[in-house]
Amino acid sequence: MSSRKRKASDDDDIPDRMSSSPTPSPSITNRPLGTPRTPSHLSSKRIRTNATTSRPLPLNRLLETLTQDQLRTALTTLCTRHPAIAAELSSTAPRPSVPSALGVLHSYEAAMQESFPYGDRASSDYSFNRVRGSLLALLDALKDYVPQFLPPQEPQPTVSLAFLDGVTEIVARLPQWDTFVNNRWKDEAFEEMGAAWAMVVREAAKRGAGIQLQVGGWDRKIVRHNEMSGGKLGEAVQALRELGGWFVDQTQTANARGQGGQGQVEDEREKLRRELFSGTYGNAVQVGPW
Repeated sequence: MSSRKRKASDDDDIPDRMSSSPTPSPSITNRPLGTPRTPSHLSSKRIRTNATTSRPLPLNRLLETLTQDQLRTALTTLCTRHPAIAAELSSTAPRPSVPSALGVLHSYEAAMQESFPYGDRASSDYSFNRVRGSLLALLDALKDYVPQFLPPQEPQPTVSLAFLDGVTEIVARLPQWDTFVNNRWKDEAFEEMGAAWAMVVREAAKRGAGIQLQVGGWDRKIVRHNEMSGGKLGEAVQALRELGGWFVDQTQTANARGQGGQGQVEDEREKLRRELFSGTYGNAVQVGPW
């Protein structure tokens, strides 16, 4: 019996031993069974970005924000500072097409039309002073674009003729001013168009005896432009005269067929031939040195 009795000291030590055992963690006691434990240092970690870091805008993003005028100004400034870049850009950039070049010229023409004042005659000196800046800008653009579409810069006569046709239409739409001296820019532009047409006509004549002129009806267009200019495209008509005038004869033949009668066709041919070689073509307009 004495061996089965526990000492009082042993019983007194039980609460002390139980209290000295480690207290379970709340994260463990409150966590449902089967839930994986996540380390506290991983759960509090944030994804860091460099959005708050100051850095220059990438070039492709910068170019996206520039307007056409700003981009043109930036390229012009860069080429002015570095001529080698200008030469490289000129050699690698694609050549302007006829629609793109005429589109630029039409924008200059539209700017000129918008500069006209309200409530005043379009041909007055006051209107001329208001329009002069945009008018000269259009003429300067013409002087730069026209040589790019002439031989040998442009090897295809049909491309040159198509461009000159559109440019001559623009020149014909330029204002006619009350003061005679203010019209000198338009007159000079017509004379330059006449020289350009003549250059292309002579170049086309070297290729297949000028068949391209007949196929495209360019002889008729030259005659029409000359009439609209008041005979200022004399050099272009002279180039047709050097070809024997048969291109213009074909034009008159087609017109006469619409009016009927083979005899009338022959009369129109002979009349045009006499006027062309005598220098009296265009009624009272004198063309050429004859």
